Amino acid sequence: MQLILLERVDGLGNVGDEVGVKPGYGRNFLLPHEKAIIANESNRKVFERRRSVLEEKHQDELGKAKGVASKLAELELSIIRATSDGKNLYGSVSSTDLANLLTDAGYDVPRRFILLDEQIKAIGDHAFRVRLHPDVTADMSIKVDAESL
Repeated sequence: MQLILLERVDGLGNVGDEVGVKPGYGRNFLLPHEKAIIANESNRKVFERRRSVLEEKHQDELGKAKGVASKLAELELSIIRATSDGKNLYGSVSSTDLANLLTDAGYDVPRRFILLDEQIKAIGDHAFRVRLHPDVTADMSIKVDAESL
């Protein structure tokens, strides 16, 4: 199935790229979410008229994401958890916990945009990333402290 992308899709292409995808991916994801249109002659003409508006929208979203990323990089997060021996946590700090901390700080970041390289299961400082846009990720850290008895 040949489609014209209306926005940047990670791993597929940029605005205006004509890509070939499997029919299910196109019908069930790209077309309903208005990320692409079917590549035919009339849609190519419509897209060329809308190209400047779509590219401007993409640049605007990119600028906003970069601004939020710089604010998030300055944010200091901390959480207190119960430990078994003063060093290892009973559970772990999950992406849901991080999303809740960011929401409490005033940033609406869905859990699926939080990227953990490894599970957080110990006391100390840990790094993680937040994907705000396909081209923008914010590097963050969290300090995990032991619960005092």
